[in-house]
Amino acid sequence: MAGRGDPPEGPAPDPGGGEDEYRSVVFDESFVRAARLQEFSAEERLGEHSQAVRSRPGREPRSGSRQAVLLVLLILLAFGTAIYLGVRNPYQPPVDQRAEPLRITMVPLAPQGQVPGGQPAQLFEHSPAAAYRTGAAGINLPATGRTTHFSESQVVTALSIAKDYLVASSLEPDVLAGVTVRPARLLLDPDQLAQFDQSVDSSLDDGRHAEAGWLVRFDPAEVSLADPAVRVQGTLRFAETAADMLEVTADHTFTYALRPAAADTKPEAAASLFTVHRALHFRFDREDLRMHRAELLASTVQAGPQACGPDAAGAFRPLLAGERTTASDAGRAVTDPYATGRPGVSSLCGTLAPGAQPWP
Repeated sequence: MAGRGDPPEGPAPDPGGGEDEYRSVVFDESFVRAARLQEFSAEERLGEHSQAVRSRPGREPRSGSRQAVLLVLLILLAFGTAIYLGVRNPYQPPVDQRAEPLRITMVPLAPQGQVPGGQPAQLFEHSPAAAYRTGAAGINLPATGRTTHFSESQVVTALSIAKDYLVASSLEPDVLAGVTVRPARLLLDPDQLAQFDQSVDSSLDDGRHAEAGWLVRFDPAEVSLADPAVRVQGTLRFAETAADMLEVTADHTFTYALRPAAADTKPEAAASLFTVHRALHFRFDREDLRMHRAELLASTVQAGPQACGPDAAGAFRPLLAGERTTASDAGRAVTDPYATGRPGVSSLCGTLAPGAQPWP
């Protein structure tokens, strides 16, 4: 029997399985709300609308604001990470540290008897400096490598600055002759320039202001070089002492052939040898390496033959061929300036070891 809503012949057969046939094209409420286009109503279509549909307000504003918040969070996260890594970075350049005053120890070495004299070549040949190299060739850089916080190139830079200072302060002819101090001064940390200038202008034997602690300098009114080829031998060593600090120790012996300054006005006088053992302790921070300059921490100098006395702090005053020391300089500790290693200091004046003088 047919139902009230069915046709007389009964309900029509459902060839497609009933509602299942249209299930794929029926839109639920959420889909309709999300639609971007909406058809006008019959009343609205009677108006002057040229289009049959209108756009529904989308959700871009809400999505855009969420993206903006995420972008701000990402920026803050990146900024915080950069600050954290910057603080924890062990290679971050530190603030330039002030240099300490140089500590100086001077040890004049008085000869035993007369100072031997002769021709420069003969004197060198019969002295411990016979096998030494000439000039800067005697200051060799050691095998290098990186340290924990410094690259190999930075280590080489530190060693090169130390060598440059040794050349400028021990081998430069105008520095030796007392004409200028500029080549050595240019290589010093600015914090030490006042101490250096005071040492040159008014040298004092106070452990801080001895000119001979900074450089090798002779009084041009008394001494001249008999041979410009200075004999040199020694070592350079380096070590990292802090994350932002490199130190270099230089231990070198310099042998000079000298004669009286007035020798050019009369028959040539005999030459004599003068030996200077310099042990210098350098320190470098990263700013020093960048500016190609050095901080001198300590300087220990043994030099002879010369007399012991207050004048030993300034320019060297060598005893020349045929001269001898006074009786008051006798009986002191015997010291060999050719001995390798950091010089031991047992007194403020010593006796020049006989083996350090040229032999017949």
